[in-house]
Amino acid sequence: MTRHVPGYPYTFDPEACRTCPGRCCNGESGNVWVSPEEIESIAKFLDISVEAFIRDYLRLVQGCHSIKDLRTGDNYACVFFEEEKNGCSIYLVRPEQCRTFPFWPHFREHPEKAFAECPGVRAIDD
Repeated sequence: MTRHVPGYPYTFDPEACRTCPGRCCNGESGNVWVSPEEIESIAKFLDISVEAFIRDYLRLVQGCHSIKDLRTGDNYACVFFEEEKNGCSIYLVRPEQCRTFPFWPHFREHPEKAFAECPGVRAIDD
């Protein structure tokens, strides 16, 4: 089912995720921000303490927590991206930033980047 968010010049077809190599989860190094509530939820999902989750899976960037990424050859991948499954190991509790992709303010301002990043992004007139 194609999704659209008012104010964005495109729609998103999540079916494209089935054949995409996870371009939203790997490529350039970046930040995936997590809130305190998301930290608790993910730690519970992983059945580890909040302290262990923060220590093992997060980095502190300007006072905020971001999920670590790992170098994979010439790219970086989210620590929770499973290449062999082509998916997210914490998908059910993934952060809001991941749930709202590709409807990010940056892409609203630069829709050409959304089209380049994601094969599921479709022009509204498609």
